[in-house]
Amino acid sequence: MTLVVVLLATMVIVFFVAFQKRKNKLLMDRIKQQKQFEETVAKTSEEIQEQTLKYLGQELHDNIGQLLSLASMQMGMLGGKITEDIKEPFTETQIIIKESLGEVRALSKSLNTDVIQNRGFEKSINAEIVRLNRMKLITANFLVIGDVIPFYNKKDGIILFRILQEFISNTVKHSTAKVLKISLDYSQDNLLTIKATDDGKGFDLDAVKDSSGLLNMKNRAELTESTFSLTSQPNQGTQLEIHYPIAKRALKIGDIL
Repeated sequence: MTLVVVLLATMVIVFFVAFQKRKNKLLMDRIKQQKQFEETVAKTSEEIQEQTLKYLGQELHDNIGQLLSLASMQMGMLGGKITEDIKEPFTETQIIIKESLGEVRALSKSLNTDVIQNRGFEKSINAEIVRLNRMKLITANFLVIGDVIPFYNKKDGIILFRILQEFISNTVKHSTAKVLKISLDYSQDNLLTIKATDDGKGFDLDAVKDSSGLLNMKNRAELTESTFSLTSQPNQGTQLEIHYPIAKRALKIGDIL
């Protein structure tokens, strides 16, 4: 009788353990599927955004850029026919049109994925810094520390560049900052540290934690397996910091290839 009880108890325990293992496996599979689904949605959303930005860049270049080019040509043709009393404002208008054409072309390049890929991550950031300083929107500085390591995954470079674009846009629009600083630090093994800071008025993070811009930056960082942090306080500026795992991402690309 004792043996029967022991056998029954053992069977119950074995069944319970097997049931729990099965339950845990199903739960882990469901979590894994959910994570894969969320990653697919995030990647699809990122691809749609890139296509939209690329389209806008092409439209700026092909349509508005062409119109400004035509206006510049027509102004040049009229140059010999104007009277002396309107020569100065005419010349100023010519300069404004040419500067506008240059800015439209620069902006269209910063939106076009293909241009960013061809330029590379560092040169694309530097182009944004040059554009900001040229337009005198803010005093912008760019620093690269250590030997530059190229991205094995070109898409990662584009995604990280878009995060910086978002930060720059927010700084120019909302912060009233005078100085913007961006740095890339390659000195740590297998890790790229990206920092962007401004000396603007700052803000309460709790008040904007659900904003689309902040969530968009976080989601993009997650696509590259980077750690993302944004710190800010009223009257103390804002700082963005991203840690991008260069070696880890390179190994994953190697496995895919």
